[in-house]
Amino acid sequence: MVEKAYKFRFYPTPEQENLLRRTLGCVRLIYNKALAARTQAWYENKERVGYKQTSAMLTNWKKQEDLDFLTEVSSVPLQQGLRHLQTAFTNFFSGRAKYPNFKKKRNGGSAEFTKSAFKWKDGQVYLAKCAEPLPIRWSRQIPQSCVPSTITVKLDPSGRWSVSLRVNDPRDLKLNPVSKQVGIDLGITSLVTTSDGEKVTNPKNINKLHKKLRLAQKSLSRKTKGSNNYQKARLILAKIYAKIKDSRLDYIHKLTTQLIRENQTIVVEDLVVKNMVKNHKLARAISDASWSELVRQLEYKAEWYGRKLIKIDRYFPSSKGCSNCGHVVEKLSLNIREWDCPECGSHHDRDINASINILRMGTRVGVRRKGTPTKKAAGLAVSVCGATIRPSGSKSRKAGAKKQKAPNSDVKESHAVS
Repeated sequence: MVEKAYKFRFYPTPEQENLLRRTLGCVRLIYNKALAARTQAWYENKERVGYKQTSAMLTNWKKQEDLDFLTEVSSVPLQQGLRHLQTAFTNFFSGRAKYPNFKKKRNGGSAEFTKSAFKWKDGQVYLAKCAEPLPIRWSRQIPQSCVPSTITVKLDPSGRWSVSLRVNDPRDLKLNPVSKQVGIDLGITSLVTTSDGEKVTNPKNINKLHKKLRLAQKSLSRKTKGSNNYQKARLILAKIYAKIKDSRLDYIHKLTTQLIRENQTIVVEDLVVKNMVKNHKLARAISDASWSELVRQLEYKAEWYGRKLIKIDRYFPSSKGCSNCGHVVEKLSLNIREWDCPECGSHHDRDINASINILRMGTRVGVRRKGTPTKKAAGLAVSVCGATIRPSGSKSRKAGAKKQKAPNSDVKESHAVS
């Protein structure tokens, strides 16, 4: 059984939009009040406030005269908002995320409805306190045997309404096994370079709309903040960003689906993109390439369709190592796109060589101190023994993880710590 979410656009009636906007506003208000209360309790009394305490606060807030409008919307999205805040704090204390931020009205918002707050009848969605079903544009049908367990209504900054239906799909989605294996090198000029020698061009969606984006940003900066003209300009800018995002996701979905269908095993590098974007000269290009989203889609699609995704260590010197003999050069600047191995004389394309190394090169391709390096596939070695692949003689993870440079195509210098 696979958990999936089906997302659709919908166009609410004026009555539905009024209710939904009030619901989103109440969810945002409760989230911000609970976040402020938890922050204040910690700084003043060193006291940790959890979900149970904030849930009790919500009950008291509803009884206040100036907050009686909270009873006009469904209580389920308000409780779910508090649960989401608890999850945010859990991720923060676990080191997986930063401290939670306050929600802002200009970012739209979302409201989550569990089974007690909606009705699924004849393929239509009836939300709590809504007499009419949501006018959803069914671009595709969910499986007949599936009933939504959770429904999330979202308003994005560009003013578009969408609804996500979370279902448990009992169908067997696994594809027939194939024998093909591929290593993938992520980059900027070429978004994906495979060990087969194929290069997939990066669409660079921001560059296509850069002129419109720049003019819209300049127009917004001239407006008086909070005025009607400011809101109009903000909406125009948000629509441009939405178009960029839609184009990027559409391209990545098609690419990852093709890779999953054609290959049984896919090997990629375990990159930390949030460290790479600290390079301000390359931050926009790296963000537009959306490597994290590409790998994320490969992960869950591999699980759905019975494929295997393997991640190798981010410090593996895939660009510097010769895919023929295993020799590792000391330096390889970014402007060198092709190079000859000084050991065996093989001519390499930088990106294709890196993708071959990701799949094929040995687990000890660092400095050749003890004879000829082994030629086991690095990615396959991870699959067999579960170890991380690091070049011999490299520094510890703690020393090497302090500063990571952007990898590949136009941004990769080396994953090896020299």
